[in-house]
Amino acid sequence: MDLESLVNLAAQNGASDLHLEPGLPPAFRVRGTLKTAEEALPAKVLLEMAHQVLGEDHWPQFVERRSADFSRTLRGVRCRINVLQTSRGVGFAIRLLTSFQATLESLNLHPDLKKLITHSHGLILVSGPTGSGKSSTLAALIQEINLTDTRHIVTIESPIEYTFRPRRSYIRQREVGRDTPSFEQALLDALREDPDVLMVGEMRDPETMRLTLNASETGHLVLATVHSSTCAEALQRVVSAFPSEIQSGVAAQLADALVAVVTQRLRFRPELNIRVPECEILMASHAVKSFIRNRDFFKIVSSLETGAEHGMWTFQRYRTWLENRTNWHMPGKSTEAAEVETAETSPPPPMLPVFTPAARNPKLEKKPLPTGPGDGTRAPGRIEIEPDMEFGKILKRPGE
Repeated sequence: MDLESLVNLAAQNGASDLHLEPGLPPAFRVRGTLKTAEEALPAKVLLEMAHQVLGEDHWPQFVERRSADFSRTLRGVRCRINVLQTSRGVGFAIRLLTSFQATLESLNLHPDLKKLITHSHGLILVSGPTGSGKSSTLAALIQEINLTDTRHIVTIESPIEYTFRPRRSYIRQREVGRDTPSFEQALLDALREDPDVLMVGEMRDPETMRLTLNASETGHLVLATVHSSTCAEALQRVVSAFPSEIQSGVAAQLADALVAVVTQRLRFRPELNIRVPECEILMASHAVKSFIRNRDFFKIVSSLETGAEHGMWTFQRYRTWLENRTNWHMPGKSTEAAEVETAETSPPPPMLPVFTPAARNPKLEKKPLPTGPGDGTRAPGRIEIEPDMEFGKILKRPGE
């Protein structure tokens, strides 16, 4: 069984993730629970899958780094793929992305979220644990702007998960590693690209957070994600990422720029047989801004509980709204045709020279992976992230 067949099997079973490990059966995450197949996968088979999906040009970089992140479309399913070296050999962690165009309605989110994108500038944070649907909610907010307003939208993602088709807005999507060397460089570039809306896939480090805050202060509406379980924790995490001597200034900057924080988690509803997001929504009222500026994050909880008139939602109030809801959107019943990116309809972009080509590493040629023979005859360089399987045929290495 090849990788495409496994992805197709995962999609048919409604899985959100697919895990492949040598000597173990394939594991599918369905509605948050792992389910395994019966037959184990040999290490040699997975090694061949990895070699095929990475291609000859990218294989030496994987041998050196022991991991690779990229996105591909397999059997019509958009996938975010992580190939990794483990103690057993080469494994895969694959996230299957939805093929429909994400909207607030299709994700069963509260319509109050539409009010967030009416702002012309400021910062909107979408937070939650891994696998809680942050990227989907972010894509739904961008799509809402795309359908209703004429704005210039620039997205910075690693990798691109949802491909937007411009409707009323003018949309540019940049993928870290393929179109730009880093989030930092892309944010610096974006300030010179006349954007109205910036979408930052993930704020991972203080420098990215600093540039994101700066962009939200200079007349842009910025949407970004951060990992946290509550709104207060999301704000505290941003501030605490910086050195203690500048946290007061960062807190003041965050208070001035903040529009809202949306924290979500997914909960399975057996009567519908689907998982729906439960949200906590914090609006930047005067009291909330004061708490952030003084770094009294523990007081934000009381503002959430008493801030219904400002459009705030606690998890409990939001759960009550879900219990009373009757008009659910069911997957697969969307009136809008699925917009699936395939190699035939979306040819790869012309390649530019590699940003920082690495010199030939003689040690790399002598260090194959433990589970099989690696191809170490090519000079190492940057792993390009590209959804098109034909990408390796047009990539030109320095000196060729």
